[in-house]
Amino acid sequence: METLSENACFGGVQGVYRHTSSSCQCDMTFGLFLPAEAKDGPVPILWYLSGLTCTHENAMVKAGAQSWAAEQGIAVVFPDTSPRGEGVADHEDYDLGQGAGFYVNATQTPWAPHFNMWDYVAEELPALLAQNFSVDMNRQAIAGHSMGGHGALTLAMNLPGRFRSVSAFAPISNPTGADWGRKQLKAYLGDDEALWAKHDASLLMAEKGFDGPILIDTGTSDQFIDLLRPETLAQAIASQRQQATFRLQPGYDHSYFFVSTFMEDHITFHAEALYRD
Repeated sequence: METLSENACFGGVQGVYRHTSSSCQCDMTFGLFLPAEAKDGPVPILWYLSGLTCTHENAMVKAGAQSWAAEQGIAVVFPDTSPRGEGVADHEDYDLGQGAGFYVNATQTPWAPHFNMWDYVAEELPALLAQNFSVDMNRQAIAGHSMGGHGALTLAMNLPGRFRSVSAFAPISNPTGADWGRKQLKAYLGDDEALWAKHDASLLMAEKGFDGPILIDTGTSDQFIDLLRPETLAQAIASQRQQATFRLQPGYDHSYFFVSTFMEDHITFHAEALYRD
């Protein structure tokens, strides 16, 4: 693992690191904020999954998570959104290929050799963090924005017991029912829609729910709200009688201005779960 940068940040350290990924068969870069408490022992960790076109850097510099995480003594990891580099398949459309991994393990040509973001986030990167940093892998939470909100919700529901809480900003809530989702799931996983279900938060919620608290925020002026389909997830939450806070925020759009506005709420929400005995 190569250290690309480490900067003092709210009493802790914001680092950026690169390593060769066995899951994605290429070099992968991630950001990790460690609060001051990490000097004295392992700290809880919050995963933040970013959305379409983002790298590890977008949320790291725009979301304002570090100040609130420092107050709570929580580490925050910012993975990249897809494999990248020479030899990695790409597409002319921004919502497919590099920057658009959708947190799945691709089975189709030309994506299968590299696009294994599910294994990367669920298995490989957690093991790397546990081996190299002062983080408590028994106290994990997960959050995400847009495509990353989709990833956070689907990982949380498919890995029961892994995460104590999950939150999402404007998640892609029902990808099997919208153009943001059907296009990518077909490209990465093929025509069998039965294989898509484990990557649809609304279907997962209706089937099994999540074994902990959920917080979801979506702006009423989100320019992509018809593709996000928040109402489908809200209906599934109600039918499952899931412990959840589902908020529509008047006037907010899809941008990081929206994310940063409510980041304090999300960090505080996760801190309550992470420090609960």
